[in-house]
Amino acid sequence: MRAVVVRRFGGPEVLEFTDPPVPVPGPGQVRVKVEAAAVNPVDAATRSGFLTEAGIIPPRDVLGIGWDVAGTVDAVGYGVTGFAAGDVVIGLRDRPSAALGTYAEFVVLDDGAIATAPRTVSPAEAATLPLNGLTAVQALDLLDLPPGATVLVTGAAGAVGGYAVALAKARGFRVVAVAGSADEAPARGFGADVFLPRGDLLGDRVRAVIPGGVDATLDTALLGLEALDAVANRGRFVVFAAGAAPIPLRGVRVEHVWIRADGAALAELATLVDEGVLALRVADTLPLSDAVKAHERLAVGGLRGRLVLTKE
Repeated sequence: MRAVVVRRFGGPEVLEFTDPPVPVPGPGQVRVKVEAAAVNPVDAATRSGFLTEAGIIPPRDVLGIGWDVAGTVDAVGYGVTGFAAGDVVIGLRDRPSAALGTYAEFVVLDDGAIATAPRTVSPAEAATLPLNGLTAVQALDLLDLPPGATVLVTGAAGAVGGYAVALAKARGFRVVAVAGSADEAPARGFGADVFLPRGDLLGDRVRAVIPGGVDATLDTALLGLEALDAVANRGRFVVFAAGAAPIPLRGVRVEHVWIRADGAALAELATLVDEGVLALRVADTLPLSDAVKAHERLAVGGLRGRLVLTKE
């Protein structure tokens, strides 16, 4: 089978096509025939060596690329009862040190890392959900706030930020969205109650709308202290990247969301997609053989939605 790996760090050109054996599912695992795999910034961070330098991935001779997958169960290991060959699923590979990722024709995942795919969208669309959707869910879970609380989401038009706005609204929060001035329409479309364009003195501008500051901030845009300044005393602040945590001033509780696979939560997200609560955004689709081109386009930036690699 074909798979994309890295054996040395660098730019998109270091992505390498290999022909490893088709993986065999062990106990409690399933093998998925890949229909689509989303291209995420974490893939570029793996390829460049950033995650290894940051101590997130131990040194390895070979690293697989890709976290998100949409496809069909091809085989199941011993003890798997919830899935069978032919099931259409989505899943998340949350072990970036593995030698095989989802940029491949087949991938093996634990059965607790997959869920039935949404029925109302294409495989390419479905592949954009696991990593970013679960990141938003797990960030909101860290807040532990009651309905009616005010939540600021930075980067509200981005992949994680858009899900965070929609899911926060679904939980009954009042949502303040921060994004580029051209992104007000999509941010409000996700459910934002208040929109503020990205810019200076964010804390002052938020407090002019929410006296005393918001109860919590999900800082997907990594604004750091500027976003922390918008949080009320003893509020909550969630960080989305290693090394991005600001000093927890004024008793604000700073948390870091470390993504993990969660099939049950992923199933709930798929239901929300089918119910129209979550909109899935694909910037473009490319065949797996164009993985290098996809990483080049990712590096340029400016995408709304995810690039998705599809089977040949």
